[in-house]
Amino acid sequence: MINLNLTLTKVSKFYPKEVFFAADVKPALANLSFDLLTGQTLGLIGANGAGKSTCIRLMMDFIRPDSGTIRIDGCPPGDRRLRHRIGYLPEVASFPPNLTLSDMLRFVGATHQLSKARLAQQAERWLRALDLWEVRKRPLQSYSKGMQQRASFVLALVHDPELLILDEPMSGLDPIGRAKISALITDLKAQGKTILFCSHILEDVDRLADRLLILHKGEKRFDGTLPQLHETYGSQTITQGFLRAIGEEAEC
Repeated sequence: MINLNLTLTKVSKFYPKEVFFAADVKPALANLSFDLLTGQTLGLIGANGAGKSTCIRLMMDFIRPDSGTIRIDGCPPGDRRLRHRIGYLPEVASFPPNLTLSDMLRFVGATHQLSKARLAQQAERWLRALDLWEVRKRPLQSYSKGMQQRASFVLALVHDPELLILDEPMSGLDPIGRAKISALITDLKAQGKTILFCSHILEDVDRLADRLLILHKGEKRFDGTLPQLHETYGSQTITQGFLRAIGEEAEC
């Protein structure tokens, strides 16, 4: 197994409400530290505004921290050598409307310097696995939301990345689609992939994650396994443990 650890050390990010007014600066993330070790699956959970999206954007180098460090395999996330090793699934699929999935796959293949033979092999593998083989030449604008989500998954996986960063991977999927993606993530775990996924569906996190990271108002409230969550908060379900971790009363 190739080592590919992800480490955040005392990472903070601020979004000023108004320029030049320091009093209005609120932390989107405050001194966040955690490790994701090779082969682990980490479920990132929190209410709206907890800092989950900011955390993912920082890891993908879309934005930079105001303080602290982020390292992936010892390198900052902007290091070009990492791009071929990371697969990213955005929360909302966004495609050029007139392109087909085959067009996008050729673009992604070129970006990751895949040979035509390797691209063809990988593309067919994931298109068939996610039931998109028959529609690969249709314009992406004709896809349903669930189909676009599965298409995004194909694009995230086609270059066989070691680290997967998945932002709401079940978004827009019907129960059958959720079952397929759950089975896919389980298979990727078995292959030894390192996975961080953000989800508001706590049952999916319960089923798929090795560890939980709970954020609330930009702060880390819990980092550990589900049994540790129950031991810490005297909970019986992940929902109950989550609500107690963020200071909410739970009756479940």
